[in-house]
Amino acid sequence: MKHYEEIEIGVEAHLGSHTFTADEIKKFAAKYDPQPFHMDEEAAARSQFGALCASGWHTAAIWMQLMIEYRKRLLAEDPTQNSDHMGPSPGFQNMKWTKPVFVGDTITYSTKPIAKELAPKRPGWGFVTSENAGVNQHGERIFEFTSRVLVGCLK
Repeated sequence: MKHYEEIEIGVEAHLGSHTFTADEIKKFAAKYDPQPFHMDEEAAARSQFGALCASGWHTAAIWMQLMIEYRKRLLAEDPTQNSDHMGPSPGFQNMKWTKPVFVGDTITYSTKPIAKELAPKRPGWGFVTSENAGVNQHGERIFEFTSRVLVGCLK
């Protein structure tokens, strides 16, 4: 994992892709977002979406899963690194679901640092602000948000 000083503004990282299936859309919805257009094809067909679609929270959860897998890959590529300098996130901003995700859609997720600032109340740490997105197989952005995370500085 990179330290604060090693993170480059504007360098986009591709986290990975995920194809949404009807079964997983329904299972996620049944547990976390039980709205009819996420759980039943007939109800979804009558909705404003016209077909079964994934919960926006499902698309966000997949982003998080792929972000963790991405971090693990980085650690595996460079065993001298560790995750001790990755801190918590004080929150997200501007989360938007701009297009529905239908059965069979493949979403490719990314993150791109857009700003850095040293943490005034936490010596040895800085905040990294990133733009995050998901794009479907047609190149259409379906999901976006801005994140902020604490990252340790080099010692």
